[in-house]
Amino acid sequence: MFAVKRVEMVNKTFRMSVDLVKRLSIVAQAQDVSMNNLVSQCCEYALDNMAANKKVTARDVEE
Repeated sequence: MFAVKRVEMVNKTFRMSVDLVKRLSIVAQAQDVSMNNLVSQCCEYALDNMAANKKVTARDVEE
């Protein structure tokens, strides 16, 4: 059965170089996804594939 999943989101502000934002924008447009979606996927991929191969989870971070 289909079930709609709700993902909790939070707003954050990050500073990025103009060049990086331009590159991300080009990729997002080419892949027909939002910038938010692309940046989230990039961050997830980077964290999942860190050099030490240690996956960082929410439990690893104290809020």
